[in-house]
Amino acid sequence: MSPNLSQLPSDLPRPVDDGAAGHLEGSVLPSVVLHATDGKAVNLAELKGRLVIYVYPMTGRPDVPLPDGWDGIPGARGCTPQSCGFRDHFGELKALGTGVFGLSAQTIQYQSEARERLHLPFHLLSDPALLLKGAMGLPTFTVAGMELFKRLTLIAEDGKIRKVFYPVFPPDRNADDVLLWLRSDAQPIAASDAA
Repeated sequence: MSPNLSQLPSDLPRPVDDGAAGHLEGSVLPSVVLHATDGKAVNLAELKGRLVIYVYPMTGRPDVPLPDGWDGIPGARGCTPQSCGFRDHFGELKALGTGVFGLSAQTIQYQSEARERLHLPFHLLSDPALLLKGAMGLPTFTVAGMELFKRLTLIAEDGKIRKVFYPVFPPDRNADDVLLWLRSDAQPIAASDAA
């Protein structure tokens, strides 16, 4: 029987901060071109405005078993609830002038299926060659012969990374945590500016 990918097990192990993302805040998005689920090639260095890029290991599919021991790997389980959280809060993020991309090492075909099945109003990026591991030092782990990204979330403005969430736990609260940070980071309009 396939697990319910939308629900997290109550005994999900908490990932620890191993310092693998400590170098990212303040760095810039590299000139790396990834394919998006709308068929476009996206150069990360050319992205403008404020953007959330949530990086996740692997979205499960109802018809494909998860790798053996998946639920026991800290930070592995929860890609579907994380994506659905960003879907459900997309309007709030958009109102704050923030775009969203999801990103994993899965193929563009896999990403397209996930986007359609989960009704995501934003696009997913595919990095099966792990270009961002080399270009940015994004952390990875290996399971069942696959090298996958560890879960983390970046907030970038005009290509510069302003905030990194790592480790992300629980994954279904990631969008809430991002919104909380964005709202606390918002600069109030000065009285003279509002006139």
